[in-house]
Amino acid sequence: MTTDSNETQYQPQNLTLRNAEHTALYRATNGEEGHIWNGVTCLLLTTIGRTSGEPRETPLIYARDGEDFIVIASKGGAPKAPNWFENLLVEPEVTVQVLAERFPAHAHVAEGDEYTRLWNLAADAWPNYNVYAQRTDRRIPVVVLRRTPTQ
Repeated sequence: MTTDSNETQYQPQNLTLRNAEHTALYRATNGEEGHIWNGVTCLLLTTIGRTSGEPRETPLIYARDGEDFIVIASKGGAPKAPNWFENLLVEPEVTVQVLAERFPAHAHVAEGDEYTRLWNLAADAWPNYNVYAQRTDRRIPVVVLRRTPTQ
């Protein structure tokens, strides 16, 4: 889903926390550093590498939809989806950390009306998603992370 280029202007962000550094600080401080990044909330998503079989941890902006966590596989509007997204297509059972809480979750890709509703929810939190969508020909996936019920 895209918007008219006049409607959404790219908002530059502070890139001092990202990837491995962001993940390490988030982990070490239970999210006290890294949960809020450029005015939005971030979580840590752990997927299993589709070729390596090793855990891969990625900090991602998230929005909430009730109990679910919504993440966007934008990669800044790059032509290809991010590795974490390709990993969860192969293995949708993931681990999520929000602040100090770590929990298992099941990931699914939103479609249809759910996609539109959740895209808008996420873009309200991070308007750059609309700019990223203008940069690419691919439909940027919206991923729902739903906590796995405990036994």
